[in-house]
Amino acid sequence: MKTKIIRLLIVFLSIATYAQNREQFTHYMYNTVIVNPAYAGSKPAMSVFALHRNQWVGLDGAPVTNSFSLNTPIGGSNIGLGLSVVNDKIGVSDENDISVDFSYTIPININYKLAFGLKGGVNILNADFTKLTQQPGDPVFHNNIDNQFSPNIGVGFYIHSDKSYLGLSAPYLIKTDHYSEESARSTIVTSKINYLLIAGHVFDMSSEVKFKPSLLTKYAPGTPLQVDVSANFLINQKFVAGVAYRWSAAMSGMVGFQINNSWLIGYGYDFDTTSLGKYNSGSHEIFLRYELFTKPNKIISPRFF
Repeated sequence: MKTKIIRLLIVFLSIATYAQNREQFTHYMYNTVIVNPAYAGSKPAMSVFALHRNQWVGLDGAPVTNSFSLNTPIGGSNIGLGLSVVNDKIGVSDENDISVDFSYTIPININYKLAFGLKGGVNILNADFTKLTQQPGDPVFHNNIDNQFSPNIGVGFYIHSDKSYLGLSAPYLIKTDHYSEESARSTIVTSKINYLLIAGHVFDMSSEVKFKPSLLTKYAPGTPLQVDVSANFLINQKFVAGVAYRWSAAMSGMVGFQINNSWLIGYGYDFDTTSLGKYNSGSHEIFLRYELFTKPNKIISPRFF
């Protein structure tokens, strides 16, 4: 009985989570174009990124997220372009976000650049309410949601140097309501505007070790502030190791390996610090990044972000 209650709780928590904050990543510092379109083209490389996240392992209906993104500078210009696809399966819902990003960068001085970004995309939502235990005739869960299409736009600002960055963005500006019964207009999910602040800096601890603290803060009106802080070390330009803390939610450990100048692979494990942690085995996240550099003298960058 307790297991069934927890599973049902997961389903409704996941729906509520969608209404508050979008998908979350432990390795947000490597997947920045997802949260801020102004990041597109900020490095002298075409970057291809793929990530798989399995959250709350052991619970039926727990979130499973797959993400793919690509961003690149346009040679000889101040323009950057990006493309991202995020698939999020949570409880009875299966949604896809497909976005195109555009950025324009202005040099501020010899060290810093300021980029403005625009994001345009669509969300496709499916929800199979037959998987829920329902009361007969319940109008809220009477009809499934099948390929419900919702357009969206977003904006972002991103200031950075070779060692520091600061960004503010709102990736989804259009508030969207999803319904299972249009005649009754029973609201099942409402996607709210999210405001995100990111920041980070690389400190040279020695010629072999670099230290990078970073921050991601999310806010949606009417919901608690979400704060993610992390600390990563880059050793000999090859090994990455770090920890992270999601305020009142989870502790994380992260490792990574720079296979060669282009390929980086990483893994993260989240330990849930809420009462829900009693019923799952944590969360796993793995990513792979490929970068094709356009400037050979910048293949080894002190940023690692």
